[in-house]
Amino acid sequence: MKIVNNIKDLKSCIKLWKDSNCSIGLVPTMGYLHEGHKSLIDRACRENDKVVVSVFVNPTQFGANEDLDKYPRDIKRDSKLCEESGASLIFAPSPDEMYSKNFSTYINVENLTDGLCGSRRPGHFRGVCTVVSKLFNLITPNKAYFGEKDAQQLAVIKHMVEDLNFDVTIVGCPIIREYNGLAKSSRNTYLSKEEKKAALILNCSLGKAKKLLKSGLKDSNDLKSVITNSLRDEPLAKIDYVEIVDSISLKPVKKIENNVLIAIAVFIGKTRLIDNFTWNI
Repeated sequence: MKIVNNIKDLKSCIKLWKDSNCSIGLVPTMGYLHEGHKSLIDRACRENDKVVVSVFVNPTQFGANEDLDKYPRDIKRDSKLCEESGASLIFAPSPDEMYSKNFSTYINVENLTDGLCGSRRPGHFRGVCTVVSKLFNLITPNKAYFGEKDAQQLAVIKHMVEDLNFDVTIVGCPIIREYNGLAKSSRNTYLSKEEKKAALILNCSLGKAKKLLKSGLKDSNDLKSVITNSLRDEPLAKIDYVEIVDSISLKPVKKIENNVLIAIAVFIGKTRLIDNFTWNI
């Protein structure tokens, strides 16, 4: 497995693979990889001849008061996981390599980014779409793999690919959880032992919602109240949002008659965590 830090070397590798008619899978990440990322890499390796894992903490998707500087980074740890999973190459550029001094071109997907995390993190998805587009242009993958934990991101990327005619198949992969149900996240490293225990309330509250949906509840406000009240039972939890939206348009729904995404964002202490599930009619 190779690690390249610049675009020139990356393009050289991609050209060799393309000349050999190799299929290429891409797993875009911000590093500090965990079992959730590994599940994406494992699937990419099963479905492609070559797999590129990008490791890049993208500054354009962080807001002014977010955790860009303290976001966990460990390229040696990431390299070990990638090699064990069978990845062919890690692309780990610097911000200067990805964004030139006079960089001024961005991609913005409208409507899908109006609610959920998009409304709480202005400019976030503009940064995500811009860096992912650059990766698609540089690597020209046949398939790209994204986790369903970031459900809004997955929907936005799929829409961008369709709108801009990228020749890549987007593959969504299931949420990977800790043994106790906590969704895997690089930000889990911020949590103290007490906070990690408190964070279990996210999956617990979603579990209560699933039971009610199975029992036939269709009113979104009633369901949101159950989730909200459950989250409020945890003193360390501060709700950012609880939303029930159409799984395609991401617009809020009053009555659950079609497939919906139930998504939550919660601060546990100072750490913002997200979780979700899709309910298919």
